[in-house]
Amino acid sequence: MSEIKVGGVEKFSAVDFPEKLTAVVFMQGCPWKCPFCHNASIRDLNQENDFSWELWMNFLRSRVGKLDAVTFSGGEPLMQDCLSDAISEVKDLGFAIGLHTGGYRPKHLEKILPLVDWVGLDIKAPFEVEPYQNIVGVNHLAQVEQSLDLLIQSKVDFECRTTCDPRFLTSKDLLKIAKSLKAKGVKKYFLQKYRPIESDKTTTDSDCENIFSADLIEYCKNNFEKFDIRR
Repeated sequence: MSEIKVGGVEKFSAVDFPEKLTAVVFMQGCPWKCPFCHNASIRDLNQENDFSWELWMNFLRSRVGKLDAVTFSGGEPLMQDCLSDAISEVKDLGFAIGLHTGGYRPKHLEKILPLVDWVGLDIKAPFEVEPYQNIVGVNHLAQVEQSLDLLIQSKVDFECRTTCDPRFLTSKDLLKIAKSLKAKGVKKYFLQKYRPIESDKTTTDSDCENIFSADLIEYCKNNFEKFDIRR
């Protein structure tokens, strides 16, 4: 798999695929510039590295029967044209397949959905052009909405989640997102507490907690089959 570009791996995780023990592959490249990203170092798709896909596959072969799944994260996995080939090679070993995506490339998502067992779709902002572009850096809202529609129409298990960076989002913004997702038919929604990136020297833990208002929590608990705040 010489064409696949991987920025890093995590050999074991209990939090990157619901109720499964998974290895994680951080696919290189992302078209967005989210200010709260902890993986910005792998944003450049063309950055050279010495990662060996075959060595990774050898590791996965040694984990058959010990791990349940492999999750393709990023970066943005949908950037890479060879993603379906990489997923198929891993799936042939018997692993369940997870995918973390922002929904950047719906046509590619549609192609790989038959290979995927679970998807975590990151919702960055309310479904309005300006707020979304303020966070991701480009106007890709239409692509995100198309990807969400594909997931809703598919039989693939998925969740939506939002990183709650108080520098860019308010509790009212999060409530607006939640109401939009509910209206579209989303069943699972999770709020992720922002962990300040290294360059953020001003955001406090109180700032990160106070965004979770009582009204927001009550609405989400009452309107989604599964909801939680991931801290």
